[in-house]
Amino acid sequence: MPKSAKYLLIGSTEAYSGKSATLLGLFHLLQQKGLDIAYGKPLGNCLSASSGTIVEQDVEFIAKSLNLSANRTAPTMLLLNEKALLQRLQGTDKTDYQQLLTSQYLQVPFGDLVLLESPRDLTEGNLFGLSLLQTATLLEASVLLVNRYQSLLSVEALLSAKQLLGDHLLGVVLNDIPAEQLEAVNNMVRPFLEAQGIPVMAMLPRSELLRSVSVRELVHQLNAEVLCRSDRLDLMVESLAIGAMNVNAAVKYFRKRRNMAVVTGGDRVEIQQAALETSTQCLILTGQLPPPSFILNRAEELEIPILSVDLDTLTTVEIIDRTFGQVRVHEPIKVQCLRQLMSEYFDVDRLLSKLGLNPAVALP
Repeated sequence: MPKSAKYLLIGSTEAYSGKSATLLGLFHLLQQKGLDIAYGKPLGNCLSASSGTIVEQDVEFIAKSLNLSANRTAPTMLLLNEKALLQRLQGTDKTDYQQLLTSQYLQVPFGDLVLLESPRDLTEGNLFGLSLLQTATLLEASVLLVNRYQSLLSVEALLSAKQLLGDHLLGVVLNDIPAEQLEAVNNMVRPFLEAQGIPVMAMLPRSELLRSVSVRELVHQLNAEVLCRSDRLDLMVESLAIGAMNVNAAVKYFRKRRNMAVVTGGDRVEIQQAALETSTQCLILTGQLPPPSFILNRAEELEIPILSVDLDTLTTVEIIDRTFGQVRVHEPIKVQCLRQLMSEYFDVDRLLSKLGLNPAVALP
């Protein structure tokens, strides 16, 4: 059976570049153009245990966010974890995943376009025949690469990707560009990439909201006990502050920051008090020392959650830093922000032209 849909793989040169975010925003833009779109993630790698089974979190979240029916959600071939790698290396998993991909994707009608989320980088999945290039080749798919822009070194990564992917590379999204670098990227990087045959479909400026994490996610990552305001765990944390100095210095430090998580010792009551009176989204107390009742009462009044962790300050900060570095888009407020960013900066008509899709209807 000939395939009825076109395939667009959303890939990246490194993990946590913003693939899921770009895909969510793009889906919305394409729906507005009247296209019938499906979604899939052939190789799963964001795993969580749910009802005794392992599920792919991104697939679950995106399918729910986009309200996708079962016949518009393509199956995940494999959940990539240590166990799966071990079975492949030992020879106990002899599955032909390429054949499986072909039968489950190309022989099923999926509408006009299937947006596929690719592995974390250009090499993941190679062991199973499901790397970005292998999948693109099998499905005759175009590739849209998302690059988290950090410096001019991004250019080298994208040139290498172009050499690897060849004609499969349809274009790139430069993501999370710091405000002070936007002009240089637009005047120098963008024209250079275009001249190398790498179309720049979007330049997305850095958004503090998209880089933020929810208090709930911090509770999960720190295995923290919530001492008060467990109803306010959806608050978003944009920055981290460490209350290890004297109280006067702390007050000046806290006032310069916004929407922060403050990490301090359970015995540093004056720091806790100062944090509660500034732009704090949650207070994280180390050392398992309970705060005095007046601190808890004030936090209740101000609707600021207080967390207690059985960790030292250094370990707590390391875990929070890592959580910021691996930020996901599993909050409705972020989805809304993404849609606005993509609507403003993504050249959807250019994308459709390159895909050879010309929807007859443009929805209001």
